[in-house]
Amino acid sequence: MDQHNLQPKRDQNGQIQKRYTACLLGGAIGDALGAAVEFMPRAEILRRFGPEGITDYAEAYGGKGKITDDTQMTLFTAEGLLRGQMRGVSKGIAGFDHTVANAYLRWLATQGYECRAVTVEKDGWLFQQRDLHSQRAPGMTCLSALRDYPGVPEVAGNDSKGCGGVMRVAPVGLYWRTFSGSFGLERVFEDGCMCAGLTHGHPSGYLTGGVLAVVIFELLNDKTLLDALGAARTLLVAERGHEETLAALDKAIALSQSGKPHHIAIQELGEGWVAEEALAISVYCALVAKNLEQGIVLAVNHDGDSDSTGAITGNILGAMHGTGVIPQRWLEPLELREVIEAVASDLWTCREWHSYMEDDGFWERYPGY
Repeated sequence: MDQHNLQPKRDQNGQIQKRYTACLLGGAIGDALGAAVEFMPRAEILRRFGPEGITDYAEAYGGKGKITDDTQMTLFTAEGLLRGQMRGVSKGIAGFDHTVANAYLRWLATQGYECRAVTVEKDGWLFQQRDLHSQRAPGMTCLSALRDYPGVPEVAGNDSKGCGGVMRVAPVGLYWRTFSGSFGLERVFEDGCMCAGLTHGHPSGYLTGGVLAVVIFELLNDKTLLDALGAARTLLVAERGHEETLAALDKAIALSQSGKPHHIAIQELGEGWVAEEALAISVYCALVAKNLEQGIVLAVNHDGDSDSTGAITGNILGAMHGTGVIPQRWLEPLELREVIEAVASDLWTCREWHSYMEDDGFWERYPGY
């Protein structure tokens, strides 16, 4: 890579790095807010928390502001990309499929499981974060696919389209935005699909990952959400098996312009347990929201997978608006906030890594394999 030609263009106020941070923090906040109501019907949410539903962290996993597997796996996605970048600058080996797969195997180890075919190095900074070594309702598809991972990164052999693939791919859009101008959108889409497809083999399970990666990337290029969706749509329709994801996104856009009550529109989009529904609900919430807070609240107060829809919505709105719009009452108690902020910073600054760095701390942080 020619490091001198890969500098991202800053927005007018020089705030793009804050939008990197807000993307990951917003995702973690939506995840943590939805964690307490993930398996709760909307009627029960309103009964327990009042007519506005849940608007502040509630007790889940032993505390308030606790993240789930959604944010855990998002962080390991970022780690896989960053270790791929380190491998590129230190060894000249391009590609991220092996390093992302290995990162997911380290996440698997934090959950108390091992891959049957591959012994992965349990090193690097992220694995050392002891708070990540906690089970937070990990997806059964992710666990089984990674336990059965054959050692060759490819689309999983299952037919799952659960949302456990799409909910973790926002770092792909962040990473490639750092190197904007050196490739086409196809690469962003392909890597988003790759990250999701390592565990989810149905087209709707991994094509949604490509869509979200492109949306995040384009939002950081100051495109509107509708324009970002249009760019992703162009790539999506060229793929076999795109029909479900396309229909779900088109329905979300149409409902966002329909004037229907939000809870009715979300109900029509589904419950979010499968990937195309989770992405559609998140897109709808981001399109209709007046601000980040409203969007995340909408995204978690429904029948279904509240933490995943909250996480994806938070990723999208964070990338759009930056850290300045995140309520302090959500930031202060958020579990692993400093780790999330550090990973976002590394995704931004990794463009400066090179083979003759004097500081070897980054190699120890993200060994390139």
